[in-house]
Amino acid sequence: MKKELDIFFTALMFFTRIPCPKWIDHSSEILNKSTRYFSIIGFIVGGISALIFYGSSFLFPTSISIIISMISSIWITGAFHEDGFADVCDGFGGGWTKEKILTIMKDSRLGTYGTVGLIGILALKYLTLSQFSYNWIIFAIISGHMISRFFATGIIYFLPYVQDIDKSKVKPSADRMPFSSLFVNAIFGIGSLFLFQDFKIFLVLISMTIATYLLGRYYKKWIGGHTGDCAGAAQQINEIVFYLSIIAIYGN
Repeated sequence: MKKELDIFFTALMFFTRIPCPKWIDHSSEILNKSTRYFSIIGFIVGGISALIFYGSSFLFPTSISIIISMISSIWITGAFHEDGFADVCDGFGGGWTKEKILTIMKDSRLGTYGTVGLIGILALKYLTLSQFSYNWIIFAIISGHMISRFFATGIIYFLPYVQDIDKSKVKPSADRMPFSSLFVNAIFGIGSLFLFQDFKIFLVLISMTIATYLLGRYYKKWIGGHTGDCAGAAQQINEIVFYLSIIAIYGN
């Protein structure tokens, strides 16, 4: 029980700003095992964001409440995944070799590709959520955070980890993920779709699987695998694909 708590709180510590007990043990082995809780971390982040949206909606219009919710999720995670997405945009946008891509990705400065990418993905996130009914905004926020993290673990599971060329900018990233961790994430991530109480929602799995496969091929082609930034970008991209898929399935 103590070991499982160490694993869970390690995931919570690395991927959120939520305070964790000081008695928790940390190691690379525990970090690798913490991947089994990624979807549950998504439930925590998405649940808090949805609750903030719900509370804000009593004071502000839906559009403003969505923005407040988005800001809250960024604060809770410390913009961890957004930062990974921006680094991937800069690295793959400005680099033409594996070494150059990795060099750019480890640079803490934000470049043009990263800036444009962040503006675009945040704007798209807001616009897609704005298309849903009130209840579905709540469901979409929670499920979006959970299922996107499941698909991000797919990148980690199927692609080898590519070590950064130096240690000047190190992000925690899990390697050698066991199938059991992928399975647990699938149970919670895919299970979150039952919030919508409509089996047609499971069609989103098709588009998200295709998006993850294509993204994985792209990573494999250019750098031979994934890094922590790549997994973070996969989470952000799949969250957007999830929202867009809902609109495509049900119309606006």
